[in-house]
Amino acid sequence: MSEINKTLATATLGTGCFWCTEAVFQQLEGVEKVTSGYCGGNVENPTYKEVCNGTTGHAECLNIEYDSSKISFEDLLEVFWKTHDPTTLNRQGNDIGTQYRSVVFYHSQQQKTITENQIAELDKSGSWNNPIVTTLETFVKFYAAEDYHNNYFNNNGGNPYCQMVVRPKVEKFEKVFKDKLKHKN
Repeated sequence: MSEINKTLATATLGTGCFWCTEAVFQQLEGVEKVTSGYCGGNVENPTYKEVCNGTTGHAECLNIEYDSSKISFEDLLEVFWKTHDPTTLNRQGNDIGTQYRSVVFYHSQQQKTITENQIAELDKSGSWNNPIVTTLETFVKFYAAEDYHNNYFNNNGGNPYCQMVVRPKVEKFEKVFKDKLKHKN
């Protein structure tokens, strides 16, 4: 497919620590670019330290540019739901605070409606023991994280945090979503 025929769209998703899910979304067929960063706060150009302090209102999130002719927003949400816990308020694992909230920053009314419908369906299905607490927030502005945060797992795979936390999440993802990977095994 030529560059001209691509139908690029953007999804901005918060799943807690961006290091944990960046490597997951990077592997999806149709995903062109994944950038770790911050969204949803009230401070211009926040730093990682400021966001971690929990005073800026931002969430750690991923800005995902994807070719909608190859992967849908619904498909991205399926990965989103299955790669973090959307039932814990302001927490993912040991990461606690509003900066780690489960959130969809919707870029259009269609994204909002799709997300609302999926939340209702998942809650009704009993997929989790607790209700989904993922927030839906209007996308306003995304701030890319400092360079060392982007492509973190690929650049720091030997790091103990990556070995203990990120790698198991990536390996589980690769098994569950093997049919959606760029490089199918």
